[in-house]
Amino acid sequence: MKIAVLTLGCKVNKYESESMMLALKEQGHEVFSHLTFADAYIINTCAVTNEAERKSRQMVSRCLAINNNAKVYICGCASQNNAVQFEKLKNVVAVYGTAKKMALVENLQTKGVHVSKLPITYEDIYKAYPTQIRAYVKIQDGCNNFCSYCLIPYLRGRSRSRNIVSILNEVESLSHKVKEIVLTGIDVSDYKIEGKKALNVLVDKLAPYHNVRFRLSSLEQGVVDEELIFALKNANFCPHFHLSLQSGCDSVLKRMNRKYSTKDYIKTVKLIRKYYKNANISTDIIVGFGGETKSEFRKTMNFAKKVKFSNIHIFPYSVRQGTVAQKQKYLEVDKKTKKSREKKLQKLNKKLNKKYINKFKNKVLNVLIEEKIGEYYVGYSENYIRCYIKDNVNINEIEKVKLLSTFEDGALCKKL
Repeated sequence: MKIAVLTLGCKVNKYESESMMLALKEQGHEVFSHLTFADAYIINTCAVTNEAERKSRQMVSRCLAINNNAKVYICGCASQNNAVQFEKLKNVVAVYGTAKKMALVENLQTKGVHVSKLPITYEDIYKAYPTQIRAYVKIQDGCNNFCSYCLIPYLRGRSRSRNIVSILNEVESLSHKVKEIVLTGIDVSDYKIEGKKALNVLVDKLAPYHNVRFRLSSLEQGVVDEELIFALKNANFCPHFHLSLQSGCDSVLKRMNRKYSTKDYIKTVKLIRKYYKNANISTDIIVGFGGETKSEFRKTMNFAKKVKFSNIHIFPYSVRQGTVAQKQKYLEVDKKTKKSREKKLQKLNKKLNKKYINKFKNKVLNVLIEEKIGEYYVGYSENYIRCYIKDNVNINEIEKVKLLSTFEDGALCKKL
C-alpha cells in the first residue's frame, strides 16, 4: 500500500513521523514524506498556535483533493487537544493523540478515537529513519515550564528523559549513515539522568563521534553554562544556539511566566560569545502577547538589536483555550497592531540576518550539501547559514566554500 506520512510542527513530530515511516517500510508499504497520491495518509498534527491547528485540519482536505478515496489517520498535538475536530471529517478512519503513535502504524485496521492518557515515563519506542541527509534524535519529551501562553505541557505531558544508553545506541547506528545529527525534544534543556539535569553529560558522551557533526535544537538560556560550553567544544557541535526568548521586555516575560529576565538572557549571550565569537544566536519572539503595549514592544525591538540575533522566528500571539493567559483575560492586542509589529520585527530580522552573514564575507565555511535547486546546490554551514553554490559539489558531503555575498535567504558561495 502507498502511504504518505505528513508532518506539521516541530522537530519532535518530524522524528516521530520518520519512526512511523520506518515501521511502515518494514511492513512492506511504499512510504512518502510529502503530499502525493497515496492509498492512505497519516497526518501528524500540531497545536502550538490556532493557525497550526487550522492547517492540521486543512491537511485532510488537501489529501482528499489528491485521492478522494484515501483513508486518513490523525495523530499528534491537535488531536490530543481536540479529537472531535478530526473524527467527523470525511474519510478519517482513526484518531490518536501524542502518545502511542506507533500503535497506529502497527494496526492500520484500527478505527475510531484512541487518544491515550499522557505517559509519565519516556516512551522509548521510536527509531530514527533519516529521510533526509540530516537525522534527528529525540532525547526528551514533555515540558514542566507551563508558560502562560502555551498548551504543550497539557498535550505532551510532564518532562521525561530518554535513557542515555538508548540515545548513544541510536547515534552509533546513524553515525555511519548521515553527516549531521540534531538532538531534539520538547524541552532539550531539561534532559535529566536519574532526576538531575545532565545535558552536559550527554554531550560529553558524543565526543568520540567526530565523523558526524551535531546540533542542539531550541535551548532555554538557563541551561547554558561554562560546563555545557566546554562539553560542546570538546564534541563536534556546531556553533549555533537557538535560545528561546519570546519577548525582550521584562514585564511581558513575567506575564508569560518565563523564568528569566532580559538581564539573565544577555548574560547567557555574552557567555556564548566569550567562547564562540561568531556563534549564530537565533530565537523565537511572540508579538502582541496579551496586553503588550507600544512601549513593551519597543523594548523587544531594542533588545533584539542589542543581542544582534542572526535570525528571529516571529509568531503573532493567538489565545489558546485552556492556557493561563486565556484565563487571565489580558487586554487583547488587535490584529492590525499585531500585523504591524510583526512587519517591523521582520524588517529588523532581515537587517540583522544580512549583517550576520556579511561578517563571513570571504571566510571559509563547511557546508553540508543537501539538495539541488535550479542551478544551485544548497545546504547549511556549521553556523547555520543557508548557502547557495553554483559549482559542482556532492550531495550528502560537507564541502569547504568561500562566502561571497548575501543571496536569497542566505549566502552565495564558491567551492574551494
